[in-house]
Amino acid sequence: MSTKPKILIQLDPDKHASAFDAVVAVDAGIQHLLQYSSVTTSDVRNLVHGSIFTRGVEDLKSTAIFVGGSDVAVGEALFQEAINSFFGPMRVSVMLDSNGANSTAAAAILCTEKHIPLRGATLLVAAATGPVGRRVCRMGAGLGARVLVHSRSLQKASSLCEELTGTASEGELIPISNEDPSAFEGYLKECHALIACGAAGASLLSAAQLAMASELKVAVDLNAVPPAGIEGIKATDKGVTRGSRIDYGALGVGGLKMKIHKGAIGRLFESNQAILDAEQMLEIGRSL
Repeated sequence: MSTKPKILIQLDPDKHASAFDAVVAVDAGIQHLLQYSSVTTSDVRNLVHGSIFTRGVEDLKSTAIFVGGSDVAVGEALFQEAINSFFGPMRVSVMLDSNGANSTAAAAILCTEKHIPLRGATLLVAAATGPVGRRVCRMGAGLGARVLVHSRSLQKASSLCEELTGTASEGELIPISNEDPSAFEGYLKECHALIACGAAGASLLSAAQLAMASELKVAVDLNAVPPAGIEGIKATDKGVTRGSRIDYGALGVGGLKMKIHKGAIGRLFESNQAILDAEQMLEIGRSL
């Protein structure tokens, strides 16, 4: 058993490596945090090799890599480049949570699943083409839901559905938009669960639109900055009953998100083999 101190190597494409991610890492028990900012894919191989050639194979589980930053697409590229840099036993565990997209999406899905099973249910994901929304769609489809992939642009929603088709073997992905208001209202009347993933301060659904969702059992609004993404849901809502609906706000989901984030960091050091992306974060959340 390795007695080496735990080292987390934080790869961040932004000008300044995320202070939020650093604090969570420290609170999760990391003994040494090495932060690298403005990281590009061409930088990754040397950084990874620096992490795997300095310790014996039996001690590699005491080193791990966290890919963060605000740009999820860039984070995905760094994450994949890190994985591609491993060979044979020379590898360390690696985790992707750029912009908190994986841990936040997992928390939103798990809050929803406390109240209804997603298999066979209709899940409307508002602002689905953003970082968190993409993950929510991917997880929902993977769990067997009929996912209504919403964007203000039907073309963007359709493109995302095409991109995620490989993850939807258990479910279905349907692009929708506000471009046809009557069609959008029809979809609202069908949904059993609603997760709003808009940018800070972006209002997505009015109270009048929410009232049209007669089959809705769970509504989750991940926007913590006024105005609310879903009118009438408070950021502090945590399983609040309103009529036949259960509501969650961003702060109500945030506690579970933080537990998943910290739990995933802990999982990195159980072996040198862990590859933690969206689905793995969801399973970690289930185990908490």
